[in-house]
This record gives sequence, structure tokens and C-alpha cells, in this order.
Amino acid sequence: MPADYTNPNKKIAAITMARNDDFFLTRWIEYYGKELGEENLYIYLDGEDQPIPPNAGKVNVHHEKRVVEHVVSAEKRRLAFLSSVAKNLLETYDIIIGVDADEFLLVDPNCGKSLVQYLSEIPIEPSVSGLGVDVGQDLNEEATLDKSASFLEQRSYALISSRYTKPSVIAKPVSWGSGFHRVKGHNFRIDPNLYLFHFGSVDYKMIQDRFLDKDRMATGREGHIKKRAKTIDIITRSNPKTAEKWFSIARKLQSIARPIYSWNKPTMLKWKLVIKIPDRFKGIV
Repeated sequence: MPADYTNPNKKIAAITMARNDDFFLTRWIEYYGKELGEENLYIYLDGEDQPIPPNAGKVNVHHEKRVVEHVVSAEKRRLAFLSSVAKNLLETYDIIIGVDADEFLLVDPNCGKSLVQYLSEIPIEPSVSGLGVDVGQDLNEEATLDKSASFLEQRSYALISSRYTKPSVIAKPVSWGSGFHRVKGHNFRIDPNLYLFHFGSVDYKMIQDRFLDKDRMATGREGHIKKRAKTIDIITRSNPKTAEKWFSIARKLQSIARPIYSWNKPTMLKWKLVIKIPDRFKGIV
């Protein structure tokens, strides 16, 4: 088949793996389905007991056999599996986005471009990262989440977090580290117009409900859930920055500073930078 020179956009797929995450998976499908097309989404459900999301449509949904193990071992296995999936998909696609079900890769609306358009134009060698934006609830100002409405219409503050500045976008086969937090053997590059919005801390009641999930508690995820509650505490106690310059400052810091234990991860050097999310992002997710 001859090349289609009339369409400059590259073919892009998004992949994730989840268990007991119907709520976020539904939002994940809504967002990435609109951006990439449902047929280009690949969801791997951790366990044959997991229900298919009701809005799956043309999404490629696969059930994987459940392996009950501690979170550290589980994450290594999960990301080795997803790295293998991405490698195979790169035989068909130009770019793969690997994210968790509560993570949404956004292009700055000021660019005036769709996610596909933007990713098709930038260098990805072999990966690119969006700035990590950990959205949380300000308990002094914001009510319990209305699950039927937009996240970003209800939440106005976020912690700029190197934990979510992940090399989520790849154009070549790689080996992701646990949680997509790094690409083994490669450095990272933070794009000036990409943001990875994390919504795992979007609602305090939702976090409390997760402590009742026996699957999560049995596999040592209590500490992980407590980190989400800590984000809410930091945001609630903060005096948020409002100027756009703080995004740029955070990118520069994360590009230079590295944890002692891992040269290919970013860090904020324990700086708890809380920002007011610019109004242009409202309603996107």
C-alpha cells in the first residue's frame, strides 16, 4: 500500500493494566477514545473476574490471569508485561502511550493542537514525558467529587510532582520501570507543552474507600494509598502559586535534579510546589 502523504499524523495507541478500577477506566476510555479512537486503546484487566467497562465500545480489552503477590513484585511483573505489549504494538503503531487508569496525558490548550497532532510533530527518542500534575482536593474549599461531572471543573489545585513526570510516551521498544516511572537504560526529556494529570488523589472519600478494598490491602498497597491522602493534606494546607512561570521552573528543576538512587528519574528535591490549575484546562477531563 502506498504511503498516505496527505495525513501527517502518526498512528498512536494507549495501553493500561488495571484491577478494581472501573471508575477510572471509564474516564480513561472517554478521554483517550476521543483523542486516539477507541480502536487504538488496549486495556489489560488483571484477573479473569474483572468486568469489562460498560463504555468499552471498540476498545481492545483483554483478561490476564490474576497473580496475587506483593505490590513490588506485582509492579515489576506488570511493567515487564506492558513493555512487551508495547514492543509488539510498535510493529503496527508509531507511538505508544503507557499510563495507569487514573493518568491523563494532556497537551497545553494554548498549542491549539490535538494530542495526536502534537505527538506526531515532536521528537520522541525513545521517550518523552509530560510534567507531573497531581490533582488533589482542597478540603477547605472543594466538595466531595460528583462522579458524573468533569474532574477539572471540580478541582482547582495540584501538586507539581516528579513522581508523575513519567516517560509515558515511547516511539521505540523500551523496558519501563515499575509504575512507568523510568525507562531502563535511557534518560528522559520533559516536553514544554505536555502534562500528565494524575487523579488518584482527586477525592478524599474515594481514597478512604480504597482502604476497604481487600485486594489492595492484601498486596501491600496501603502505603501507596496513604501517599494519595498526603497529597490532599499538602494541597489543603498550602498557599497555591498562580503564575505560569512555576510550570517552567518545575520543568527546569526536574530536568537537572536527579535522585541519588536513580539517575534517570526526575526529582523536586522535596519541594512541595502547589499551583492553581489554569482555567484553560477546565473541562478537558
